[in-house]
Amino acid sequence: QVQLVESGGGLVQAGGSLRLSCAASRSIFSFNAMGWYRQAPGKQRELVATISSLGTTNYADSVKGRFTVSRDNAKNTVYLQMNSLKPEDTAVYFCNARAQVMGIQTNYWGQGTQVTVSS
Repeated sequence: QVQLVESGGGLVQAGGSLRLSCAASRSIFSFNAMGWYRQAPGKQRELVATISSLGTTNYADSVKGRFTVSRDNAKNTVYLQMNSLKPEDTAVYFCNARAQVMGIQTNYWGQGTQVTVSS
């Protein structure tokens, strides 16, 4: 079973920065892609950013130019650097890993970490 453990959330003022970390219990090379999603109260979970096993990145339009996703293969960890934070970035942020398991695409999720941006 895969475990994903997030850390780095917290309370920050608008315009500030936070860095989220997601540590995987096995080599992240085994995943097709990893990424970050977020869910604000009363809203659906939405994609924030993803990074493939080859390093290709993808971002939601709302975070382009402000957030950067990266990976450290040696540490089996994926990061989300968040700059110029806005109150609308407030949400629970979830780490995601996607893999093929017996031919079926399988998603793994972390427990989530709260990010709160005050105005």
